[in-house]
Amino acid sequence: MAKRKVLLQWIGHSDLRAMAAALTAARRDALMGKLGGVLPKDGDLGPTKTLLTTQTFDEIRLLSNYSAEWGKWFVAWLGVKADLVQVALDKPTDYAAIYRIANGELGKIRDRATWSETELCLHLSPGTPAMAAVWLLLGKTRYSATFYETFGRQSWVTQVPFDLTIDVIPEIFRDPDAHWQHLAAESPCQVQGFEEIVGNSQAIRDAVGRAKRAAMRSVSVLLLGESGTGKELFARAIHRASSRRDKPLVTKNCAALSKTLLESELFGHAKGAFTDAVKDRKGAFEEASGGTLFLDEIGECDLDVQAKLLRVLQPEKGEWPCVRTVRRLGEERDRKVDVRVIAATNRDLHRAIRESTFREDLYYRLAAITITLPPLRDRRSDIIEIAEALLAQINRQFAAEEPGYQHKTLSAAAKTFVKRQDWPGNVRRLQNVLLQAAVMSEGPELGAADLKESLGELPPDSTALAAILDRPLGDGFDLDEYLNDIRRQYLRRAMQEAGGVKAKAARLLGMDHYQKFDQQLKRFQVTDDWET
Repeated sequence: MAKRKVLLQWIGHSDLRAMAAALTAARRDALMGKLGGVLPKDGDLGPTKTLLTTQTFDEIRLLSNYSAEWGKWFVAWLGVKADLVQVALDKPTDYAAIYRIANGELGKIRDRATWSETELCLHLSPGTPAMAAVWLLLGKTRYSATFYETFGRQSWVTQVPFDLTIDVIPEIFRDPDAHWQHLAAESPCQVQGFEEIVGNSQAIRDAVGRAKRAAMRSVSVLLLGESGTGKELFARAIHRASSRRDKPLVTKNCAALSKTLLESELFGHAKGAFTDAVKDRKGAFEEASGGTLFLDEIGECDLDVQAKLLRVLQPEKGEWPCVRTVRRLGEERDRKVDVRVIAATNRDLHRAIRESTFREDLYYRLAAITITLPPLRDRRSDIIEIAEALLAQINRQFAAEEPGYQHKTLSAAAKTFVKRQDWPGNVRRLQNVLLQAAVMSEGPELGAADLKESLGELPPDSTALAAILDRPLGDGFDLDEYLNDIRRQYLRRAMQEAGGVKAKAARLLGMDHYQKFDQQLKRFQVTDDWET
């Protein structure tokens, strides 16, 4: 049985110019005034009408980013039954927007019950080269398509003599770093979806490049990193950079709920499933259907919940990777949802697996792609920029609450102080220190003393020595400045232990002369309460 041929294509400038020749003088002048260029030669029908006069299709869908009025003129001029699909596209060379629109329209066709009986046909000739490139990409990977081209009065089926999934992608993945190196070369603010990520260090560029690659495919992602490194921020960015951006992003903190409540939050419940279940309720998997579910602190789930998550994440035979089967608490029937899962944790899951507190099989379901987010101590060149961005947020918040509020800025000494700290707790701790300093400071400028007072005393860190010796090279690392930081720490410590007596402090450091010690205090700008 012959399959039903469904044509999908863009309307291009050449199509509209060909139509203009058949319009009234007023319409022709108005149209050409907007399009520019010249009218085609007599007999030039443009790529779309040429195809439709030489080939037969059961269904025709025309994508148009022009005015709806022009689209109606064009369909009437074609003289065939065609569906006009109006889309919003600011730039006809915007690959990301073109991909989003084309993938969405193709997905609608694929989701039809008659998909198995459909021959998908894509016309490459109309529109911009970017549009043709996206058709090729989608028609050779996610959707199997027949390609058409036209020239003059002729049309033909174009044979594309390669398979991206067999010939190209394996070759690329022989060097996976090179595959996304071009993304890592961009600043995060230049990568669509990641504009909120502040910083320009190589460490954050690498993380963003890897996350952007992950966003392009509907696979599970596991975000790893210390507390406060921005895992939720990255989850939002991956969602915004994906084809699911227009669908829900649902976030659940697995550490904030008891076992029973977490199951209900994730899978939903039927009325009467437990004491407080007074009505049917959707769970997070159903709420996120078509979009993304972010499971924060996944390492805190108990083993029973892990087992149920594993069942939901088990791939369905013959289905797309993100199609899941969920069952509400208290129900007997299953429900199908389409959800991409992003999980995050600051725990060492490999250690948890060895200790039998985290399921190894669940780890591999979640970690199709893993992305480790760098701590602030590994991206020192970003710290001042991050601090200024956080302080700007604080200023906006306080200004909205307090008319006449005086915006705070960081002094040069404060910037130096911020950059020299290791920031256990990372961005979250940095934000708390800036917030406290902004509240307590009376002047418009925050100094190093304001930040130090807000920082308080940190508990001893058993890994401090390792952090000193293993600090990453590159990213603005300066050995002389780093050694000077160590000198400052010992000079300050000596003064503290000596009660501010410089001669005693000099002896504690093995210096024969008080004058040498005093010169170093001045040279390295070491000051503290002893000076007051």
